[in-house]
Formats: sequence, C-alpha cells, structure tokens
Amino acid sequence: MPSFVIAEKCDGCKGGDKTACMYICPNDLMVLDPNEMKAYNQEPDQCWECFSCVKICPSQAIEVRGYSDFVPMGGSTVPMMGTEDVMWTCKFRNGVVKRFKFPIRTTPEGEANDYADLKGKDLDSGLLSTQEADGYVLVAPTELA
Repeated sequence: MPSFVIAEKCDGCKGGDKTACMYICPNDLMVLDPNEMKAYNQEPDQCWECFSCVKICPSQAIEVRGYSDFVPMGGSTVPMMGTEDVMWTCKFRNGVVKRFKFPIRTTPEGEANDYADLKGKDLDSGLLSTQEADGYVLVAPTELA
C-alpha cells in the first residue's frame, strides 16, 4: 500500500520550500501543496513502500499500510528516529503494543563508494564482480553446441 499523509498532522515542515519527505523519497513522489502547506503523495501507484518518508517525517504525519506479513490486518507501525537507531512501535488490532529497535546503518552523505572494493577488477569481463577466474573459461551459450 502506498504512503499517505494525514493532513491534520502535517505542518509542511514549518513552511520550508522542501519538506523532509520530498528530500528523502527515492522516487520523487512527495510534493508540497503551496496553498495548504501540506505534503502529499502525487503518484501513489508509483510508491515503493520503502518507509523512508514515514521514518523521516518529524510530525509522524505519513503512514504506509503495511502488508500482512509485516503488520497484521488492522495494525499500524510508527517509527521514532533516534540518532543511532529506529524504534518501531507496532500496534495490533487487539490492542497489544510491541516495540522493536533497529540500528541505523547509513553512510554519511558524500562518503559512499560502491566500487571501492572492486579496484583492479575487470568490470567488462563476463565474471561477476565477486567471482574469481580460477582458471575457468567462460563460454558463450552459442559455443556450447
């Protein structure tokens, strides 16, 4: 289910030109209505349900209805971001509340280097980036016949 904004809770990140959810959405789906100063998901069909906007929203105004293998039907999840971890509060439809704490595993902005461990490897070969040649010869499927 795609993310949706609870209009009563959203404050448009206090009048800035770009909200936190606009900044974090990997698919650029979240936009700010300049008249209402409320964020909304402009294309719900394109939402990946990545929960990035849910986790970053300072007023907890964004929700994603989770799938039943993650959140039982009628339940809800609310994340609370800390400096070192995310505390998830799962509220079940029978009233039971459970909390789970997960560490934040992020790399500071500008420090990610996807190819640092691939230095010196031939990325144009037919091998996977983690695969060693070990004397095996790669044969194209047409050469097998």
